[in-house]
Amino acid sequence: MQNAGIAELGLPWRYLAFDVPPEKLGEAIKGAAAMRFIGLNLTVPHKLLAVDLVDELDETARTWGAVNTILFEAKVASGEWLPLRDVPAEAADSIRTVGFNTDADAIVRSIREDLGYEPRGGNILVLGAGGAGSVAALRLAAEGASHLWLVNRTESKAAAVAKDIQQRFPGVGVSVGYPTGNVDLVLNATSLGLKPADALPLDLGAFALTRARFAYDMIYRPAETPFLKLARDAGLKSTNGLGMLLYQGAKALEIWSGKPAPVDNMRQALQTAIYGSGQ
Repeated sequence: MQNAGIAELGLPWRYLAFDVPPEKLGEAIKGAAAMRFIGLNLTVPHKLLAVDLVDELDETARTWGAVNTILFEAKVASGEWLPLRDVPAEAADSIRTVGFNTDADAIVRSIREDLGYEPRGGNILVLGAGGAGSVAALRLAAEGASHLWLVNRTESKAAAVAKDIQQRFPGVGVSVGYPTGNVDLVLNATSLGLKPADALPLDLGAFALTRARFAYDMIYRPAETPFLKLARDAGLKSTNGLGMLLYQGAKALEIWSGKPAPVDNMRQALQTAIYGSGQ
């Protein structure tokens, strides 16, 4: 996806993947800066760790409490900090790291574009209160959801996210546990569904999918999880997390390049890489 976008923009860059143990993340970021990387993407479990490892936090990272994108900036003679892409090696006095979060906006954009659902004023059940579920719930609250129900295997985690939402978005109703009535959207932010033997991410005895209109699963491989199949069989309009993956990556490329991302090219490359076709 990223290399397709880079090629379309005509940039002399290459996007590469590296396995980095969590305890080595700080060293890896410093090493990337020393090698004049333009930027980095981080995935779990690095997103939370990076909050305390970067030099500066963009408003998105401060708001959502996680970093999935890093931009390297160089300080020039005038004292100004500029993206490293715009600074010749000999003109960089020092380099700093700026952390961003592109996940939060990506989930809302994907829900709107891939489901045709507007979260504002809606009733939403969020399954999972870990890093992904927390960011999703907070972002949906910021978007103006009417009420959120949070379900998590460890209830105290859901309670902590609920408390955060109550403090930051007092106009949004929030409850821990399953709703007794209908909702608009059920969002799976757990990892249940990645493996064929996984249990469902929700208790069908506590909540029947026929009580919702839309279903969103952050998992994108497999393309249809058991949760999404049940949702489809129940007549819900549903989608997987490919759109979220695409949109967070597109925004990251815009941060690094300073140019609009070629989203269609990136989507085609992503679908081919994951599903083996552009369909």
